[in-house]
Amino acid sequence: MSECHHTKVLIIGSGPAGYTAGVYASRAMLSPILIQGIEPGGQLTTTTEVENWPGDTEVQGPDLMVRMEAHAKAMGCEIIGDIVTKLEVDRRPFLAICDSGKQYTADAVILATGARAKWLGLTSEEKYKGFGVSACATCDGFFYRGQEIAVIGGGNTAVEEALFLTNFASKVTLVHRRDELRAEKILQDRLFKHPKIEPIWFHELEEVIGTDNPLGVEAIRIKSTKNGQVSEIPCKGVFVAIGHAPATELVKDVLETHNGGYIKVEPGSTKTSIPGVFAAGDLTDHIYRQAVTSAGMGCMAALDAEKFIAEND
Repeated sequence: MSECHHTKVLIIGSGPAGYTAGVYASRAMLSPILIQGIEPGGQLTTTTEVENWPGDTEVQGPDLMVRMEAHAKAMGCEIIGDIVTKLEVDRRPFLAICDSGKQYTADAVILATGARAKWLGLTSEEKYKGFGVSACATCDGFFYRGQEIAVIGGGNTAVEEALFLTNFASKVTLVHRRDELRAEKILQDRLFKHPKIEPIWFHELEEVIGTDNPLGVEAIRIKSTKNGQVSEIPCKGVFVAIGHAPATELVKDVLETHNGGYIKVEPGSTKTSIPGVFAAGDLTDHIYRQAVTSAGMGCMAALDAEKFIAEND
């Protein structure tokens, strides 16, 4: 028989939203259990310098998440290194089944599963994933010391990746389908001033070109969005940085979503379409997507859960 545990509040996910919810739920004496998921610490663990976290002029993303986890633990949150593979929310207590076989029942659930990198969906992109194609510069940039690298995208993610990769690459080519970046102005300013970065406007990635034995990237084929003209750029690494999609696999068929799959919550709260189930962070935030706003929503979710439990006990 599977091992089963009960908690008043079950938190699924371990980014800024999840850990902050753990702190506040612990302070409310709810003895929360937090299940970290497939990427403990969330997206900030694949970020280097964080310059917009209040109180820290600059902090390393992984260090910040270690501190958040330690804070939640110190307040009394039980943190479990496991992955929820199934969540049943059709009746209370809610039931979560984990990859380890353990089961957890809960009076309230806080979803803080965040978002994951988007891909272009190209056959060649899939072929070379892990062999020259990546979505994480901080994970894989080191492997391209002295090499030419291409970054695909035009938002904050793409510009941050391009700037970080200049620490290793001899040249970074940024390919964007328009002639204007969506990134914050301070990031754009740094990018345009950097001697190693060359933007290529009005182009999109058509194919990753490489070798089969061993697998490895040699170039990318890009196509003009204006006239369809095709050209090739030599490179050893391709970093796809076109944003993130909410990680809603557990609840996409049972909770109301909007704006391309983000969990819909009541305005001014973290309440989802099912009473007792709350959502916080990038899972529900299609506008701001910042660590500080995710943490704020984690606080809100814990307070919303506390009130729900008090009213329904």
